[in-house]
Amino acid sequence: MPKAYVVGHINVTNLDSYQASYAGAVPATIEKFGGKYLVRGGEMTALEGELPFSRTVVLEFPDKARALEWYHSPDYQTIIAGRLDNSEGVLRVIEGV
Repeated sequence: MPKAYVVGHINVTNLDSYQASYAGAVPATIEKFGGKYLVRGGEMTALEGELPFSRTVVLEFPDKARALEWYHSPDYQTIIAGRLDNSEGVLRVIEGV
């Protein structure tokens, strides 16, 4: 099975609350499902087009099933409001090669 990548593009609207309610808690949930960060923040340089988001996150999971298990897990669902209430953006899971 190919690896899977969760890609998020976000703008944080309330940094203090985002960090307190979400950012510190999410890494343990990712690791529990065999995932890891490949990209987390960092400076972006546009090469083509414009992206209306200031942050990009890329997570790698062993496969799509594990990525979906992580997203729908009680561990992640318990903290997801911290992201949804304090940021705007998009989140996708993509199968790799």
